[in-house]
Amino acid sequence: MKMKLKYYPVFFAALCSMGLQAGNPERIGQAGASQLLINPYARNSGMVGSNSAKVRGIEAQFLNIAGTAYTRKTELLFNRSNWLQGTDIFINSFGLTQGIGETGTIGFGVVSINAGKIDITTEDQPEGGLGTYNPSFYNISLSYAKMFSDNIYGGVNFKLVSEQIPNASARGMAIDAGIQYHTGKYDQIHIGIALKNWGPKMHYVGDGLSRQVNVNSINNTYQLTVNNRSGAFELPTLVNIGASYDLYLTRDSSGLSRKHRLSFNGTFTSNSFTYDNGLFGLEYAWKDMLMVRGGLYTEKGIFSESTRRTAFTGPAGGITFEVPFNEKKSTIGLDYSYRFTNPFGGTHTFGLRLNL
Repeated sequence: MKMKLKYYPVFFAALCSMGLQAGNPERIGQAGASQLLINPYARNSGMVGSNSAKVRGIEAQFLNIAGTAYTRKTELLFNRSNWLQGTDIFINSFGLTQGIGETGTIGFGVVSINAGKIDITTEDQPEGGLGTYNPSFYNISLSYAKMFSDNIYGGVNFKLVSEQIPNASARGMAIDAGIQYHTGKYDQIHIGIALKNWGPKMHYVGDGLSRQVNVNSINNTYQLTVNNRSGAFELPTLVNIGASYDLYLTRDSSGLSRKHRLSFNGTFTSNSFTYDNGLFGLEYAWKDMLMVRGGLYTEKGIFSESTRRTAFTGPAGGITFEVPFNEKKSTIGLDYSYRFTNPFGGTHTFGLRLNL
């Protein structure tokens, strides 16, 4: 069994490299379902997602599904994001992880995006005046993760992706898979790799793609209903390759004290349909009750306004308060993160977490 486990990371790395065309700027804009790239969780986004190698709990459904295997009892999480403040876009996410048996964990997560009201326009009335509509976006995840040993964790996540506007919708499936490896004298070294958003193409269907056209014949004019076909679009597949190191700043009589922890995080994101990303994060924790974090998101041209292809300018920060509330050491935590943007007023994310 130990001999087989040794080869899981190598096999998974080879699988990811075969299925990915990374960082190709010529393919920018050719993928759909871009909401799959939005990080809805406060702890993750406070470090711009740089902690993919050691992320734990339900938030691991976004970065590296293997991290959900750390939940041995029950975890509940709710987050709300004010996405690009000023756009009236709000993101709600809910998740649950539950340990099963001695080594397994199942997870369920829902991410809902409220994109606000959009004016209805037509070719005859391009300025609107016909009312508004609300597009809706949902990602529903069901995952399973397992502790293969004290050092190796792995998992798989199945996602239902839904996009809908009046009388037209697109639905599809995507799969995530990931592995985390932890080692060192104090288990302070973390390595992770994850494949995300792999799945078949999606396309829109519905009556909203139909239109009435006038057909003129020799003796008459009549109307026909014409159904326009929509083009299929691919999912934004990517690979996260991350590493983290925990530095414990104090020692006690037993040798190691976890009272003060400083974690260094880094992740390389290899994208199929846009530039690759370098993600860097730093987190300080006091007794795992008070956590302060910061991060830097990088990609080609991001630090120049003339070449930047995203509203995010790079920096992010966040804070967490988490305290026990009963004899079973159950905890309740409050999370907050902020990501800087230009234009708009940044992205605020608030979270509430229960570990039972």
